[in-house]
Amino acid sequence: MKVFQPKLFSSLKNMEKGQIIKDIVAGVIVAIIALPLSIALAIASGVSPEKGLYTTIVASFVISFFGGSKVNISEPTAAFATIIAGIVADFKVEGLVIATIMAGIILIILGLVRGGNLIKYIPHTIATGFTSGIAVTIVIGQLKDFFGLTFAPGTHAI
Repeated sequence: MKVFQPKLFSSLKNMEKGQIIKDIVAGVIVAIIALPLSIALAIASGVSPEKGLYTTIVASFVISFFGGSKVNISEPTAAFATIIAGIVADFKVEGLVIATIMAGIILIILGLVRGGNLIKYIPHTIATGFTSGIAVTIVIGQLKDFFGLTFAPGTHAI
């Protein structure tokens, strides 16, 4: 049985000094983009900005440590903003924590049974349609702010 070894370990063994500097510069550039994005997505999700920062920092380190690719870039994704907003609106931040733990358990199980191989059976049009639907949902959710509108207390934009 093959024992899992994070790609980080094998990548560091063969890395040259010039490549380390390039990777540090790339990391700083990704951070410049990801940190403000994490704040915006946290606000759009209905949680405080610092929760977005904590999540991005911790998740990025965990993903880069356990990741399976030496060219992986991990940052927040807008696709989850609408899902998280719904969870926070209905179950508060405590419900979001429980949903996150449940999602982590499901991901571990899928990894153990090699569930990622199933992606080849999802048509390109389905993936494109899903991504387009998320984009439309995010745009509609931001129209209120763009036009300077407010909602009555107790109502939700999403």
